[in-house]
Amino acid sequence: MKTNGKMIAYWTVTSLLAISITLSGIGQLLRYGGNVELVTHIGFPLYVTNILGSWKILGVIAILMPGFPRLKEWAHAGIFFLMTGAALSHLFANDYGDYGFNMILPLFYAALNIASWSLRPQSRILGSLPGNTEKRQKKQRSVSSSNFL
Repeated sequence: MKTNGKMIAYWTVTSLLAISITLSGIGQLLRYGGNVELVTHIGFPLYVTNILGSWKILGVIAILMPGFPRLKEWAHAGIFFLMTGAALSHLFANDYGDYGFNMILPLFYAALNIASWSLRPQSRILGSLPGNTEKRQKKQRSVSSSNFL
């Protein structure tokens, strides 16, 4: 995928993730809609909504703000654990929702999170990834410098 196409894909997926997680976090903080029932039905205390909602909002801020690649890594990991933990909590409590919605939605958010993480630009990557050899880095530099011409 070309660099511009990858950047558009990254920001599209990341925007969808940010909007979804922000709305979910606000809903939990305000205990809006079915958030109270979702949490209490699986046996969690109601104050968990404050913790989860705060983590979600902070995670989105960390992913969107420029710089701080280590914080972004932690935020992506946190969102992944939050979403897969939500799906598993509903699974273990036999609380699938209509057509498995209580499990499908958090897993969809986890997939968006993985896509955002894997499409992130070089400036948002901490260190080097496996297989990111010197030859590959030189190729990436030459491609990005040729885009400016």
